[in-house]
Amino acid sequence: MQWIANLLLALVAGLHLYFLVLEMFLWTKPLGRKVFGLTPEFAQASKVLAANQGLYNGFLSAGLFWSLSQGATGVPNQLFFLGCVVVAGVYGAATVSRKILFVQALPAALGVAAVLLAR
Repeated sequence: MQWIANLLLALVAGLHLYFLVLEMFLWTKPLGRKVFGLTPEFAQASKVLAANQGLYNGFLSAGLFWSLSQGATGVPNQLFFLGCVVVAGVYGAATVSRKILFVQALPAALGVAAVLLAR
């Protein structure tokens, strides 16, 4: 079960690294606009906000990878960072798009369950 928990942690961390790239570097590019359904005008007007959002996703990714590198002693940190992702995903689903619940919150919630079951 530990390998499943580690795999889910790495997946969530990788997703947030991808979000960082999308929001900080590709927001105004065709891929970023397509992923988020943005017009060129809105993407340009909101790129500074998106970069800030991307930076926060980068911190979540870094925290998840760091906690994963700690092995068994990192479980409290793993649960903390996964919990942050779940909360952010639920908030995003409630305020922006329900899709965020499945893309962000669900993988992190599965990670929390796997970490707890692996103990």
